[in-house]
Amino acid sequence: MIVWVNGAVGAGKTSACRELAGLLPGSVLFEPETVGTLLRATLPPGRVGPDDLPDLPAWRCLVAETAAALADEADGPVLVPMTLLRQEHRDEIFGALAGRGLPVHHVVLDPVETILRARIATRSGASIGDGAAARQRSREALPVYLAARGWLAGDARMIDNGVLTPRQTAERIAEVVRSGAARCPIVRTEGGDGDTVAAAVLLFDDRDRVLLVDPAYKPHWEFPGGVVERGESPTAAAVREAAEELGLRLRPEELRLLAVDWEPGRSRSRGGLRLVYDGGRLGPSEVLRLRLPTGELRDWHFATLREAAEMLPPARLRRLVAALEARAEGELRYLEGGRRAATGAAPAR
Repeated sequence: MIVWVNGAVGAGKTSACRELAGLLPGSVLFEPETVGTLLRATLPPGRVGPDDLPDLPAWRCLVAETAAALADEADGPVLVPMTLLRQEHRDEIFGALAGRGLPVHHVVLDPVETILRARIATRSGASIGDGAAARQRSREALPVYLAARGWLAGDARMIDNGVLTPRQTAERIAEVVRSGAARCPIVRTEGGDGDTVAAAVLLFDDRDRVLLVDPAYKPHWEFPGGVVERGESPTAAAVREAAEELGLRLRPEELRLLAVDWEPGRSRSRGGLRLVYDGGRLGPSEVLRLRLPTGELRDWHFATLREAAEMLPPARLRRLVAALEARAEGELRYLEGGRRAATGAAPAR
């Protein structure tokens, strides 16, 4: 189990977690700043600024891996006091932990702004650098927390600890963890380390915008779809995923294969074949009946290609562009990494 204690600088995360370690038997305290220390000592000088850690992919990867490794060693929960304010970073780290079968309990310490400002003014800045510059950075970061508070309130259990001692705060956290009230309902399974075959369905509205979905377990938007299960055909997987993710009942014979893309594995992400189907247009009544699975998908959106360019990672955007071209031209595209690959000419007879 992972207990992620979030909040602005000055919210009292670390002091509460130190007290919490005595309330949850077998728990261990993991401060992700130690990963930052490692990266600062290893990467070229200036590569990691004082407030840049969550923006660094290596940090997010190592934090998830370290927390998972500690969970394997510990007899109780891993306590993680760390500010995490971008939703896509939350998705990446929590999704990686959920993929390891680790439940994540997300708590945000949320004293009122005046108390936060007072605490920032008096803190020593040991964890973020010393002196007035560190306090100034903390003050400048406060509006970022206040802006993120909207999505945090929908994702985590908020605790106003403005008048609570660290011990009282820890007792409140322990209570919500034991009750399960702070557990993130992330649904994620990973079956092995090898390459996979996955099927996606492109669905369109009456303006020919494409439907994208927002997974709760990884950054960036995605096409509806998922991994083909053992003994299942890709077309059947596309139909099943549309039903599970959107509540749609598609018929296999109505799907048209647009593109087959070989995706190379990178870092912790597995590669394999990605098949993209045209699922047709959805009428207004079908759009109204769209239903998302709790803990797996957060939202859906019909996007123009320009909007999709801001929502999808580059390789997935290339796949979409190629699939849309195949749809317009009535032909099947073979891709590698989202780019058209040479298939060779037919041999002479």
